[in-house]
Amino acid sequence: CMIGCVVAHEGKHIFEIDPDSYTFNPKLHVVKTANISVPVQCKHCENPACMAVCPVGAISQKEHCIVIDPDKCIGCKSCEDSCPFGAINMVPVAGKFQADGSEKKVANKCDLCIENPAGPACVRVCPTEALTLVTEEELVDSMEKKRAESARIAFCEMHPQK
Repeated sequence: CMIGCVVAHEGKHIFEIDPDSYTFNPKLHVVKTANISVPVQCKHCENPACMAVCPVGAISQKEHCIVIDPDKCIGCKSCEDSCPFGAINMVPVAGKFQADGSEKKVANKCDLCIENPAGPACVRVCPTEALTLVTEEELVDSMEKKRAESARIAFCEMHPQK
């Protein structure tokens, strides 16, 4: 998923270009343990803390997606500190430097591949089909079905057939 993400955002086939000509900055990261691997991605919150704390307005909401404008980002890390999911990290920008000569870093997070009509690359390339993107309507429908099934089970337990 990380490679799919980078390929989707670089717009180039990363295996055919000079590795020093771009930065490998996937917009998600994977946490691995002995038993499980889980991608850490932005949850695109309804009222995102990251957007509220950004002092320069570099974070905005577009089509239910929270996006960061790297050209506006000043690298203050406020958004990274405020994200309760750990979904934002600071990444270097190739060829850009701060006034003191240090490498410029900006906030980086999942943008659901908003510019790609095919949707998130991580979902498309996942070999186990573990990732899905659901609409709000699909989520509500799934919750209603689960509640109805729970109610049915509770009713059957309270009124067993004789």
